[in-house]
Amino acid sequence: MKQTQLQTRTIIANKNISFSIGTAFAVKKYSSKLGFELIFSKYKKRGINIVNLLEALLSYRLTENLSTSKASDWINRSEVLSEFSLDGFEERTLFRLLENIGANYEEIIYSLQDILFNLYDFPHTDINLDWTSFVLWGKRADLGEYGYSRDHRPDKKQITIGLAELASPINIPVGLTIQPGNINDQTHFRKTFDQVKDRVNPNSRFVFDKGGQSMDSINSILSSKMKYLSAKKLNTSDDKHIKEFNKKRWEFLDHEAGIYGIKIIYPSRIDYFYFSEQLQKDQIEAKLRRAEQKLREAKEIQHSLDKNKQLPKRFRINNPLVDVKYIYQTKLTSLSEKEALKVVQKASINGREGFFCLVSSENLTLEEALKIYRMKDSIEKIFQSMKNDICIKPLRAWSTNSIKGAVLIGFLAQLIISLMRYDYPKLKHISPKFIKISLMNLTVTIEKLDKNRKRSIFSNFEAINTLICCQNTGIT
Repeated sequence: MKQTQLQTRTIIANKNISFSIGTAFAVKKYSSKLGFELIFSKYKKRGINIVNLLEALLSYRLTENLSTSKASDWINRSEVLSEFSLDGFEERTLFRLLENIGANYEEIIYSLQDILFNLYDFPHTDINLDWTSFVLWGKRADLGEYGYSRDHRPDKKQITIGLAELASPINIPVGLTIQPGNINDQTHFRKTFDQVKDRVNPNSRFVFDKGGQSMDSINSILSSKMKYLSAKKLNTSDDKHIKEFNKKRWEFLDHEAGIYGIKIIYPSRIDYFYFSEQLQKDQIEAKLRRAEQKLREAKEIQHSLDKNKQLPKRFRINNPLVDVKYIYQTKLTSLSEKEALKVVQKASINGREGFFCLVSSENLTLEEALKIYRMKDSIEKIFQSMKNDICIKPLRAWSTNSIKGAVLIGFLAQLIISLMRYDYPKLKHISPKFIKISLMNLTVTIEKLDKNRKRSIFSNFEAINTLICCQNTGIT
């Protein structure tokens, strides 16, 4: 009888093992290039090889990356142990590794800087500086403190992280500082700046946002014979320029966003004052939304007062040790809703919407200053990558050194991704997320032929993982 339909294939179980191998090849490649053996081997003389274990943990960070506890299970598979020349180990071994490198993270950063600046002939050493916070889950670690949360979790303790990045077109992180969660950017600035100032060429430019700007920050840069470009907080003295704004007198810079600018030269600095029609529109819309929210809140409070009810929980201090008596009186009883909305709108909009100012020690054009400052967003993308692609968070409340070690692992993983994007121009505009996915897709299957023989079969080659992994790796 003639067969007219395909039959379902019969699946036969075997003992072959498949796992992602691309990240392991990439990590070992850059471990060798950056001299991890020289940097890390001095921190552990006996027992398990610290460099091999570090490579395995970095590979995990760039692959499944669930938690440090889960990393032990991932690495302790026989094929993965074999790949990194490791023997089986207990979970606490990884935490000891984090403790070890965390206690020495600043020395490790300096050693990496030595190798990076000797290995590469960078076209410049201009630096972007920025700071962010990482939520800390738990309350035991001394490093955790309450502070301004960029992750919008003021209820959680946190740590603050400072990064120094070689500016575009290099975009490689070269500095890492870790501070308690209640340290502001102006205070943190000095530690981040001091970590890299002796590595850069004379007259290099430091670019940072207004959070880190202060007279102490600027004096530190100028006394080191460097230049700076920073955003400046608007104050009452700037209101004079806002009132004098005239589109015909200011220079027109950007048709799409409607940006105008004027340069104001002082003896010790130059201010670059800008007005953006698009920014003005966005800021006013945001403030109007906040004004409407304030009106809704006032209505809710007034409703509670009218009904003689307890205030909603979010308007009260919720602490059993604090005894508070609330006396609220809103203006809603004497105002119509339209009048009330005008009141909160007037209080929200101050006339500075759309205006911003940069300040520098250099005499740049308005276009140059704006372009250089805008390129600083590359360091913000590094923070985003570390948080969402490398996935440093969530950080648990281990010991202080363990937390520093976990952050350092995330920094090293990001450094490897950034170096790939620098070493291979084709990857310059590929996001870390897609580089990571491509490396994860490169798979090896360990086929067990008989009792003593195995064969490795590599599959899922793509343009990105082929470019990174198929040179001097043994993969053909």
